[in-house]
Amino acid sequence: MEVLAVDIGGTWIKYARMKQDGTVLTRGTVKTPESGREELIETIGRIYDGMPEVDGIAISMPGIIDSERGYCAMGGALRYNDGFYMRQNLHQRCPVRISMENDAKCAAMAEAAAGSLRDVEDGFVLIFGTMIGGGFIRNGKLHRGRHFSAGEVSYINLKEDNAADFDDIWGKRCGTPGLCRLYAKEKNLNPEEVDGIMVFEGVSAGEPEALKCLQEFTRGIATQIFNIQTVLDPERIAIGGGISAQPVFIEYIKNHLEILYQKCPYYVPRAEVVECRFHNDANLVGALHCFLESARA
Repeated sequence: MEVLAVDIGGTWIKYARMKQDGTVLTRGTVKTPESGREELIETIGRIYDGMPEVDGIAISMPGIIDSERGYCAMGGALRYNDGFYMRQNLHQRCPVRISMENDAKCAAMAEAAAGSLRDVEDGFVLIFGTMIGGGFIRNGKLHRGRHFSAGEVSYINLKEDNAADFDDIWGKRCGTPGLCRLYAKEKNLNPEEVDGIMVFEGVSAGEPEALKCLQEFTRGIATQIFNIQTVLDPERIAIGGGISAQPVFIEYIKNHLEILYQKCPYYVPRAEVVECRFHNDANLVGALHCFLESARA
């Protein structure tokens, strides 16, 4: 069996023709359409046209995804997909078996099937990108929740008053752009001029402003990992996304967690934090596993 795995991101679409065992045969990248869902369907259709031998299409995409009905309830970074029966529409263009799942849940599936969570029953995945993706593995399986939004940690409200405007949510504060905004403020730069690479170059050089920003940024992450561990009690929490490739990022998180546990006057289980095995390919690998799972159902 060969499957076309498609990872739809806010800016780019990554795709790969993959064997059932995860072997990548061919891969490519195209720009994510900005105009709307019709162009998105046609873009995927053109990719499919070049791979007529595939037995199906496995979609990873942002938003709240009803994987059973092939319905995008909320499109996340691609709001033109709100309320869209994508699988039905894509099937009209590409008449093969199609599965679709939230991108962070795909990453969790990849880690549970063949990555850093493969030997645990209960685990959690956090993906740090534009926002923060989350996926909960429960009893060895992806837990989607009653409304398919289990693991949607980005929307954790960090304000205590009921007048909050929801600008101060965890995903905006501790997604990668949040770190860039902290650094831009410290350096008196335009946030548009800053990216994660610049921040971590400053960290590697021992730059005081960069180190201060990383301390504040990872302190906020450690606090919410502490809370996730307290509520869900996973055996292991795996961290992914572009900045997870920086060892100092996870090191700082672990240091802040240690301080929290030392200060906590109550017994609480300690979170085991590890790096995700799959980085840029996590969503593609996970989409493949979601497809295989749906084919077995």
